[in-house]
Order: sequence, then structure tokens, then C-alpha cells
Amino acid sequence: MMIIVLILGTSGITIFALTVGEKKVVEVRTPNHEEFQKLFSAYEELGEKYYKNVDENKLVDGALKGMIESLGDPYSDYMTGEEASQFSDSISSSFDGIGAEIQEKDGQIIIVSPIRNSPAEKAGLLPNDVIKTVNGKSIAGKTANDAVQLIRGKKGTEVELQYQRGKDSKLHKLTLVRDEIPIETVYGEMTKNKIAHIQITSFADDTYKELLQQLDKMEKKGMKGLVLDVRQNPGGMLTTAVSIASLFVKTGDTVMQVEYKSGEKEVLKAQGGRKVNVPVTLLIDKGSASASEILAAAMSENAHVQLVGEKSFGKGTMQSAKTEADGSIMKYTTGKWLTPEGNWIHKKGIKPDVKVTYSSYAKLPFLDDSKAMKYGVVSDQVKAAEQMLKALGYNPGKIDGVYDEYTQYAVSRFQENEKITIDGILKGKTTNTLMIELRKKIKKDDPQLAKARKIILKEIK
Repeated sequence: MMIIVLILGTSGITIFALTVGEKKVVEVRTPNHEEFQKLFSAYEELGEKYYKNVDENKLVDGALKGMIESLGDPYSDYMTGEEASQFSDSISSSFDGIGAEIQEKDGQIIIVSPIRNSPAEKAGLLPNDVIKTVNGKSIAGKTANDAVQLIRGKKGTEVELQYQRGKDSKLHKLTLVRDEIPIETVYGEMTKNKIAHIQITSFADDTYKELLQQLDKMEKKGMKGLVLDVRQNPGGMLTTAVSIASLFVKTGDTVMQVEYKSGEKEVLKAQGGRKVNVPVTLLIDKGSASASEILAAAMSENAHVQLVGEKSFGKGTMQSAKTEADGSIMKYTTGKWLTPEGNWIHKKGIKPDVKVTYSSYAKLPFLDDSKAMKYGVVSDQVKAAEQMLKALGYNPGKIDGVYDEYTQYAVSRFQENEKITIDGILKGKTTNTLMIELRKKIKKDDPQLAKARKIILKEIK
């Protein structure tokens, strides 16, 4: 049995928790606030009178989780030691899962951004997709951390998700095979006319160094212009974002501002050192969040770089993390970040200077390869398949969700060209190949990248 002794002193309330039968005395000091009496009373009541023995650590963890959740802030969270350890694994050099950044918003779990080349990206999950169930169980009301624990798993295992896209009330179901997700953050290629395309997928410890290495490679290839790409980039470390922004913003000019609860503002300025001296454009979209938006705002307002693409996600707050002796972590919002001109983009996002949307076929839902689509079937999946076939140059007839003779013929033509057994049925290898070929087309026909390159070409000429 536990006996709770409370002593009121000048420094607040001191609680001595003594466990009878064990040589254990725990001293906890708390501020002198009357509102804590209710918490202590509940803790004591449950410890002494609940019909079963209680796990005292779980009670405390539960109280802390509830305290953080009551803030109604999707970016504040409490993780137990075990959860914190799993979280730490997920931000190491690699982890097993589906590869998607998620957050809780209004009681729902939404996709912020899929990670490049991950199962989530390959399946066609997009920013703002709402995950409704995991393996048949609803995750409504779950925290983002709770959802991560359900979705993550060992490489090679399957997880079934149901999700909702946009205003469509219908649910889409897909089964993903978890894989190892390497944390590679910078990718580069030289495109036509010596215009480099460098994509940053997150802002991690080594991202700045990786970016410098890519810039070195591109300069050796004769780089005349640069398209920097933070589409589908959910953010990361503030210091990394400031370092990268300093490559484009004049030394001493403002990169961002931080506003604290007191109203006090801290101004972060561009660092000296290396600068990029070729024409630049920056690609953003709905998956560009947090640190990506810090970079976009700094480059737009203080380096006069044109932003191309779609409006960004809209995360304008900063978080700090406090680690306790038992390994648990309390992460909470400590301030707002503002653009160099003092704008707060939270829940608003940053509008591009040149708006270019993705092609309509880039937003089509995942096709379930385990179910056969054949003559006579009528469904939303058939309609999505018809749209894919049309985008790839096959004529499926009227796009109406009806698998008729035109759809069957288009599928047979596709199977013939891809050297797949011709039966006119969409299932298994045919379905998978159809989605693979569509992803190749989406990447090849990238209208946002094409527009960004065109802008730079005008500057070069």
C-alpha cells in the first residue's frame, strides 16, 4: 500500500510517497498551486481504493499526456520512455515503415508529406489525405504519435489503411508493404541547358553538408541556373533551414523572426560564407511545411527568388523538447516564427509567385491490385484506372467507372505493350505496372519543374 504525505512549505508542496513493504521513498516537489490538489487527490484515491493494483508510472504518464492534449496543439506531445526510444529510431539513418510524415488536425490524422521513394509515395498518398483506419481500426481522436505506433512495423509486413481525399466522402483502401526508409535528404540532377534541379526532402543534421556537396557537383558540370525543390518536404531543424537560407540571402539580412509569449522577438540573420550566384527558383507545394516555409519566405522576401508551384502547408510555430531522467520527452510549442517582413503564415501557407498545379492524373487514388477489374464491373476504382489509361495514351472510352469493351481493349493494348499476359483484366502485375508507368509519366511531365526552368532560362538569356 502507498501512503502519501503532503507538507506545505514556502517553496510549494512536498509530497513523500512511501510504499509499505519496500524501502522506497520518492520525493516530488510541486509549485504552490491549489489546482494541483485535485490531481494529488485523484492519484491518492486511485492508488488506495481502485479495485486492482495500478501502475503508478502509467498514472503519471497518463496525467502528463492529458495535460499536453488539453492544449489542443497538434505539435505538442508527450512520449513515454519507450515511445521516445521508438521516435528516436525513426529519425536515425533509417527506419522501417511506410514513409509518411503525419500530424493530428481537428481530431483526425492527416498526411503532411510522403517521403521520396517510400511505399507511401509509390502508393500515391498525398498531402492532406486523411487516414481513417489502420488495419480496420478507427484512429479518430488518436494523437499523431499513437498513429505512428500503429502504422509503423517491420520491413516486409503489411499494413492496411483507409483514407479520404479532399471533399470526397468515399474511403479508399490500400495495403502497403512496410520497407526500410533511408533518410536521404538531398537529390540532384543536371537538366537541359545546364540548369540544376536539387531536391531537399527534409531538414536534418547533415542536410546542409549534403546540399553543399550537390552544389559542388553541379558547379563542376557548368551550372548556369538552379531549381531548388522543397515540395513534399515536411520540415525539420531550424538551424539547418537558416544555414541553407544563408546561401541565398545577403549576409546580415533577416532570414526569419521568432516571437515568444512575452512578445519579445528574436531576429535570425543570414550567415556569411558561401553564396549561390546563379539565377534560382524555388518549388513549393501543399507538402512544404515548417522549415521548408522558413526557407521559402526568406528566399522570396529577402533574396527576391520566385516561388513556383502551389500554396504551402502553413506551419508557423516552433517546438522545444524536454527529456526527463526516465527517457520520456515533453515536446511543446514555444513560439511563433515570422517571415523577414513579420508575416505569420500559420494555417495560411505561402502563396507562390507563379501558381502551377499538378496534373489531374497525379492525384489519382491507389489501385488495389488484389481485386480484379474486368468487363461489367462498375466502381470508383475502374474510373481511376480509366483516367490512368487515358493519361498513358490508351483510349478507355468514356471515363465513367464502367468497365466496358473499350476499357477492356485499352487494358489489352497496355498488356501487349508491357509484355504481360493479355486477358483484358486489371489485377496483380497489370495493375502494378499501370501505376508504375503512371508514376514515371508524372515525374517526366512535371509541369512545375518545367515552369521553374523556363523562368530561369529567361534570366540567363
